[in-house]
Amino acid sequence: MLTAHTIKVLQSLDKKKFRQKYNLFLVEGNKIICELPNSNFKIKEIFSTDPQKLDRTDCPVTHVSDNELKKVSFLQNPKDSVAVCYLKPEEKLEDQTIQFVLDGIQDPGNLGTIIRLADWFGIEQIICSEDTVDFYNPKVIQASMGSFTRVNVVYCDLVDYLSNTENINIGTDMEGENIYRFERPEKMNLILGNEGSGMRPETEKLLQKSISIPRFGKSQSTESLNVSMAAGIILGQLFSK
Repeated sequence: MLTAHTIKVLQSLDKKKFRQKYNLFLVEGNKIICELPNSNFKIKEIFSTDPQKLDRTDCPVTHVSDNELKKVSFLQNPKDSVAVCYLKPEEKLEDQTIQFVLDGIQDPGNLGTIIRLADWFGIEQIICSEDTVDFYNPKVIQASMGSFTRVNVVYCDLVDYLSNTENINIGTDMEGENIYRFERPEKMNLILGNEGSGMRPETEKLLQKSISIPRFGKSQSTESLNVSMAAGIILGQLFSK
């Protein structure tokens, strides 16, 4: 049975300040929880409506009712289990061959999807501006579908990082080079800007190349692509060569 205090603490983890205060975040669903032992994330405890399905001996597993699970879940339709995990110490920032760089991405679904894309294409690191949505946001974790366990996400001062990186800084621009004719450099940072306003001017100044996704449709009502959708198209083309 969950105590009132435990419920209050777990419910508060939808906010960044409380995740940092308690050094905890939530992972929901047996499928994703089962990926945690193979990662650098440590589980504090698990609350499950069917503990036998998990068969865990590495951490405490508490049986809870469906109603109790609903009280601590951030999902509209709660799944079978909730794992309470410790935040991971941020890893050292070192250039990887190909990395995403996110400048002010605000939608947690977009960040989660970009993490999932990175995992699919074997990109091991994403570098975020300090105002990009928090990696531990429950919606980010859920949208990544377990890929958050395999992709290193680092927050830093982007201007400082992009000024000193040895990778080629590449951004998206309507006037940029056609992605279908673009030759991928050996080492690159693929920079994606905010959903509404794009890249900040100080970030844009540090671009060495720009690319664009040409529109083949005749409709003029679609002004732009969703940022995570654009990321998927770009990666698909870059890795096709």
